[in-house]
Amino acid sequence: MNEKEQLSELIGGIYDAALNPDLWDDVLPQTSRFLNSATATLGSFDFQHHRVNLSKTWGYDPEYLELLMSRYIKNNPMEFAAALKKTGDVYAIGDLMPYSEFYASQMYLEWGKPQGYIDAIQATLERTPTAYAALHCMRHESNGMVDNRIRQGVGLIWPHFRRAVLIGKVIDLHKVEAATLADTLDGLSAAMFLVDGKSRIVHANKPGLRMLHERRIVRSDDGRFSTTDPTADQSLREIMAIADGGDSAVGTRGITILLGTAGADHYVAHVLPLTSGARRKAAANYSSVAAVFIRKAALEGPTPTEAMVKAYRLTPAELRVMLAVVQIGGASEVASTLGVSEATVKTHLQHVFEKTGTARQADLVKIVASFMGPLG
Repeated sequence: MNEKEQLSELIGGIYDAALNPDLWDDVLPQTSRFLNSATATLGSFDFQHHRVNLSKTWGYDPEYLELLMSRYIKNNPMEFAAALKKTGDVYAIGDLMPYSEFYASQMYLEWGKPQGYIDAIQATLERTPTAYAALHCMRHESNGMVDNRIRQGVGLIWPHFRRAVLIGKVIDLHKVEAATLADTLDGLSAAMFLVDGKSRIVHANKPGLRMLHERRIVRSDDGRFSTTDPTADQSLREIMAIADGGDSAVGTRGITILLGTAGADHYVAHVLPLTSGARRKAAANYSSVAAVFIRKAALEGPTPTEAMVKAYRLTPAELRVMLAVVQIGGASEVASTLGVSEATVKTHLQHVFEKTGTARQADLVKIVASFMGPLG
């Protein structure tokens, strides 16, 4: 199987997993093979509670995975810098910090090095002010460091992962069967439209019918689906026209289409191809080539950590030390945990004191608490 065929099969699997989450167990090994990585993970990071959730993983040694979650994950040096990235950013460890700093960390010395892990690449799939979700892959020494080919590979697949994850959140079910598809779709809070290759509406759920009736965001003229935003409408028409050609034809097009309105509200549309794999069975009774999901756009505001960085002009290293001091304690304990010298910790801490106008660790605790909010 050549690389193009491998990519097409992977994209199809990703979209099938949007309807059946159990299929992620097959998609992640495919992802690892496509990227020539040692592991593949779908996970999220909660900024407020500093908590990591690895929803789906592949390639980890079970004992080391347990060790990661119980001992090292909260002090993962990548998380502090990755929290400043935007949706769609693709980055390796070297883009977040010097490799020498990562290789000196406790996590690497006691967890990564014994397993032969030397690098990692990650793509942010979704980000809110309190959390982010990402696709993460570790590189083993036998795989080599992250290079341009791997970056390009992640760039090709992350939009499909993002779309599948977002649609999977909208369709909160184990599996969609054709016989119950209409009832299932009518129960969704998001507007959903099944369309054919010529943009004709084959089926709309109840929220979709309400949206069509209002004619503020979308409309149906002679049965043809369209949006009130001309630019977005042209993009949607192009995507639906090529969706009939299968997963590889869709490529990386149309991951998120912003639908502008005459008012202040904005909506986003996500398109799920329905012409191959498990999705073909789900739409068998409708002769549709794609499902279009429309929901109100959520603002991607700054995270608490990003707000602190901007407010005090902190570097990633200073942010990491500041949060570690708040969570762990004194300079010696922080140095041991982060795998750096106590002198380095004290230098960063002094810079933090100067930038925040404080002189005590207790003051830093108050600052972090104020940015995290009352629910943190």
